[in-house]
Amino acid sequence: MQEIMDTMDIAFPHLNIYLRNVPKTFSIGGFSIAMYGVVIALSMLAGIVMAAHMAKKTGQDPDVYWDISLYIIISSIIGARIYYVIFFWDFYKDDPIQVFNLRGGGLAIYGGIIAAVMVVFLYCKKKKYSPFLLLDTAAYGLVLGQIIGRWANFFNREVFGDYTDSLLAMRLPLEMVRQRDISENIAAHIVEGTNYIQVHPTFLYESLWNVGVLLVMLLFLKHKKFDGEVFLVYLVGYGIGRAWIEYIRTDQLYIQGTKVPVSLVLSLVIIVFSVIIDVTQRRKRVKAEQI
Repeated sequence: MQEIMDTMDIAFPHLNIYLRNVPKTFSIGGFSIAMYGVVIALSMLAGIVMAAHMAKKTGQDPDVYWDISLYIIISSIIGARIYYVIFFWDFYKDDPIQVFNLRGGGLAIYGGIIAAVMVVFLYCKKKKYSPFLLLDTAAYGLVLGQIIGRWANFFNREVFGDYTDSLLAMRLPLEMVRQRDISENIAAHIVEGTNYIQVHPTFLYESLWNVGVLLVMLLFLKHKKFDGEVFLVYLVGYGIGRAWIEYIRTDQLYIQGTKVPVSLVLSLVIIVFSVIIDVTQRRKRVKAEQI
């Protein structure tokens, strides 16, 4: 494995994988298109198709999910950006116009989920549809979208963890990553005479973890006891994964005035809340059946 990497290269040394000229953008007719945006768009489309498929499989009208998809997409992007900006305000306060620079990344999934759930309840209230059934079905599309969407971070050279020499260790040229994402530990392990950092590919960890979450959700479907339970399974599964992955990331968003990662805390709260709701609802149904 070479010691000096070309600017656009990405490597996984222990897997003997060396990727040359991995693009961040490409041009069509003179217009520059970011790979980040392409991957996010593909993840959204895949998510909608998945949700519509699960709707048909469970005897629902797939058109409901195509109808609400635009509202969910717009609200999710806005919510994800607001969440990110709120907890990274020190970066934006001196140059507020950067708040609108989505090409530079900066979307927090939890903000998108919160906004999407709000839209689901508003939509269902107007259409007189069950919000919990819709959340169950949409959750399949959401997690598939996350599996694909995390690869946008791969092309952007972002959302990586601290230094590691593990099997999945990833190398990125120094000039292609944001200086603020390079921790003291990463910097301390930069070998003299090289031009790269070696880190945890946390975007890959989360993508693979969510494959597992999706499989669990698919297997759980025939065992669900009430509408909304599949969504709770998603929240618990994703929350557990996000908690440990967040712990090793170097681009954490902190609770104002602390060094406590907000997404780690939120993950733990969501896990506890979801488990309590699920246990409570299952007990209620057991009692109802005994009467």
